[in-house]
Amino acid sequence: MKLVSWNVNGLRACITKGFLEFFKEIDADIFCLQETKLSEGQLELDLPGYHQYWNYAEKKGYSGTAIFTKQEPVNVTYGIGIEEHDKEGRVITAEFENFYFVTVYTPNSQNELARLPYRMKWEDDFLAYVKGLEQKKPVIYAGDLNVAHKEIDLKNPKTNRKNAGFTDEERAKMSQAIENGFVDSFRYFYPDQEGIYSWWSYRFKAREKNAGWRIDYFMVSESLKERMKDAKIHTEIMGSDHCPIELDLL
Repeated sequence: MKLVSWNVNGLRACITKGFLEFFKEIDADIFCLQETKLSEGQLELDLPGYHQYWNYAEKKGYSGTAIFTKQEPVNVTYGIGIEEHDKEGRVITAEFENFYFVTVYTPNSQNELARLPYRMKWEDDFLAYVKGLEQKKPVIYAGDLNVAHKEIDLKNPKTNRKNAGFTDEERAKMSQAIENGFVDSFRYFYPDQEGIYSWWSYRFKAREKNAGWRIDYFMVSESLKERMKDAKIHTEIMGSDHCPIELDLL
């Protein structure tokens, strides 16, 4: 089973840069998106063989997620059931027979960490949400988690210590998710792999220099660990400031 996640940073723009070609070529069983930046009715995607589920932010041109899946889910829900968090289209949960699949676009703490206190509340509430799901069946959650967990996960850890995405507080929340039984699938297979990132700033020729961050993840319930076959980061795929990531399951 092949699962793919991609923060497209505006799906309409990404479509003009090869999105559909990659989508067809990768032929995923489940393909999820973050940062679609769409409102309902702005885009009709023709994806034969896939069921489509969209969650839009109330604010136009902002955030938003989607799941495209070959197999029809048993059930699909939007958000995490907390009004304060559910206005930005950040979460979709698709329930399948053997697991829950959740796509998530974690809020960015923003410049000068303006949104860090909100982010901390989000982290606690989201972890409680996926742990609640896990009481019924295993969970895979995937998306842009807006954090580089360890120094190995970004090119310039020393100069980014207090910047959004690499604060001690955000990294501690990621550690907490792992302590609560969620496996970082890429690090499971490649614990010491350096220089592989999933996001590069559009500034300073960052991608050209590979001055990136690994902030996109597949997080997997411990009980599914044995089913994991491989995790990939498709650094060669352009079209966004993020590249797609993949999880292969037996």
